[in-house]
Amino acid sequence: MLPLALRAVARWPASRWGASAGAAVLTFLAVGLPTAVVPNPLFSRSVPTPWWGYPSLALTAVLAGLLLATYVRRAPAGPDAAGPGDASAPAGTGPGDGSAGGVDGAEGRRSSRAGAVGAVLGFFAVGCPVCNKLVLLALGTSGALSIWQPLQPLQPLLAVVSVALLAVATVRRLAGEVACPVARA
Repeated sequence: MLPLALRAVARWPASRWGASAGAAVLTFLAVGLPTAVVPNPLFSRSVPTPWWGYPSLALTAVLAGLLLATYVRRAPAGPDAAGPGDASAPAGTGPGDGSAGGVDGAEGRRSSRAGAVGAVLGFFAVGCPVCNKLVLLALGTSGALSIWQPLQPLQPLLAVVSVALLAVATVRRLAGEVACPVARA
């Protein structure tokens, strides 16, 4: 599946790479700012960021960027773009190709769920239990201390699971672009 995913990425136009870079930066900021892994005046940490928090945040952002870019629809190549019956055109590049990837149905939903769960776990993996304002708003101080703080030793595991889920979802979406292109209308 990985070779298919790499082949799909090699075919990406510049617009997809731009969408991937933009989504990666937004993910980096959306996860890094509220967890105070990225220092900022709005959020602070009373517990220092563990060493593995930085690579976890970087991998989460890159994988989420790649995954989100698979949902960007490709534009036709131009006026001479392949028609409905032209099998010589690269998968997913012809007119009317409904989506970016060919993963539809149950497989597409599983990939979407895995990516979403991976992104949320990535947020919690690098978060601080008592200094994260979002956790405090959601659980309150006593909830953060009684629910989230005991799970702190599991944070490295959450980071690994997060990255793994994002990687699986990304590879599945990318491989589906090559292996199962969406039929053209």
